[in-house]
Amino acid sequence: MAEHSIVFSFFLIFTGAAVLASAALYTRQPLLVAYIVIGAILGPYGVGSISDTALMTDISHIGIIFLLFLLGLDMQPSHLVQMLKKATWVALGSSLIFMAIGYGAGVLFGFTQLEAVIIGAALMFSSTIIGIKLLPTTVLHHRHTGELVVGLLLLQDVIAIIVLLVLYSGQSEDTSWFGMVKPLLALPVLIIMGLLLVKHVVLKLIQRFDRFHEYIFLLAIGWCLGMAEAAQAMGLSAEMGAFFAGVALATSPISQYIATSLKPLRDFFLILFFFSVGASFNLGLVGEIIVPSILLAIAVIALKPLVFRFLLRTIKENDKMAWEVGFRLGQISEFSLLIAYIAAGSAMIGQVASHVIQATAILTFLISTYVVIFNYPSPIAISDKLRRD
Repeated sequence: MAEHSIVFSFFLIFTGAAVLASAALYTRQPLLVAYIVIGAILGPYGVGSISDTALMTDISHIGIIFLLFLLGLDMQPSHLVQMLKKATWVALGSSLIFMAIGYGAGVLFGFTQLEAVIIGAALMFSSTIIGIKLLPTTVLHHRHTGELVVGLLLLQDVIAIIVLLVLYSGQSEDTSWFGMVKPLLALPVLIIMGLLLVKHVVLKLIQRFDRFHEYIFLLAIGWCLGMAEAAQAMGLSAEMGAFFAGVALATSPISQYIATSLKPLRDFFLILFFFSVGASFNLGLVGEIIVPSILLAIAVIALKPLVFRFLLRTIKENDKMAWEVGFRLGQISEFSLLIAYIAAGSAMIGQVASHVIQATAILTFLISTYVVIFNYPSPIAISDKLRRD
């Protein structure tokens, strides 16, 4: 994409998304459908109006970072620690179960052993974007649901980092044991560093200049992106750095003002994320991947709520709560897309296997969104009764 065409590209994306979003609202469809569809239409495998999807993907990644930062602002550190302890068994158990299901399905569909293993790894995770975007943030009686969902997603992020490290090791010169373990050792360093900087630097600046709203907005963005970059430098994910940047600020009274200020910015970048998901998908491979993708998507949608419900009941969560958390996590993840891209780029899997993972992700994003917005409270619910910000 030439530099001078970025404004025109944004015009196509947001005008097209606005038109399709209007149609989606009139026909009572979730807005995420409009964003993915406009990506498929305008992307290189559609009419080709926007060919450089890599740039859009990089830009849209900022939306995920802001999403995790805002999530952290709503999490008290003490509650987070308790929830992580409680959810560890559920996260590990569900990951192993879906690894086995994905591997078995991959073998059944005739993929190689390595491709089947990577398909299994892609099924282990649920979407941070879908899980959190559809979660009410301001309703007190849903706070426990939110803590459970967030705790599970964070633990899945740690597992995803380990999987990505294994995949990256095939491309990296540092294949030592320390090179693999270093990011996990870096996590407590990142957390302690974040807490100390907030206490001794960030909060002091906020208290001194709290009359200047523009400065608070600027400082919040700088803090979020700074921690995201620090996490990446340590071998962790930028999303994890942004989340702990938010958690470190959560005890401050200013946290809710920051959260409200950054929501429009987050939504801007998330539209680009879903656009890039649709634009990156090669429509020419649909004939080869349609059957395994649909069957895998059905398996994920049907089995994830059952598995999470069963495992959550083992830690004494009530049945209604366990079902709701299961349905909210009833899809695969943006990490699954990343696994597909990296594995295909390093020739660990073929294009067909990669697109099976991508198609399964898109289908489960869409179907699970329908399930949640028609049955549970969410910010984008169609029914006024279920709509909660």
